Amino acid sequence: MSTNIGKSIYQTAYELSPIILSGGLAELIPGKMLPIVAITQAANFGFNLLTGNTPFDTNNFFGHFRPLPGATLVDNEVAMYPFANQSYAANAIIAKPLRLSMLMNCPSNIEGGYVSKLITFSALKMALDKHNQLGGTYIIATPSYVYLGCLLTNLVDVSRPDSQQPPSSLLIR
Repeated sequence: MSTNIGKSIYQTAYELSPIILSGGLAELIPGKMLPIVAITQAANFGFNLLTGNTPFDTNNFFGHFRPLPGATLVDNEVAMYPFANQSYAANAIIAKPLRLSMLMNCPSNIEGGYVSKLITFSALKMALDKHNQLGGTYIIATPSYVYLGCLLTNLVDVSRPDSQQPPSSLLIR
């Protein structure tokens, strides 16, 4: 029993909703945070209720996220002038922004999945655009680190050309 609960918590935190919008679009929400699943599941949740399907089956969620290799945990640059010694050099380090890429796989695995794809992708793009315009940041949870104060720089369709369900994958950076 506790194994299933642990698996569900892990899956929800790191696979189904690892991205949380902070400030910006979520400014009026208590806590000023909005999990991305509130956007990605909105169309499917309503459709599932109308068709009588269970809306909380985690296998039927719209998007499943995973971090891609190459995320940075520390990225420093040393200032470009001569130093008296190594102690001065260590104090002149400039912290650069960390980089992280997430892949969102979106299979059409439920009834009405193709219809909800257009609605969900459109809603996601509009919500993220508005969130960015309002100065919002992102919190991203991965199994190795929780990234705070992230900025969105790209949202790219990386679906395979031979996929029968385009678009089926988005790259989020």
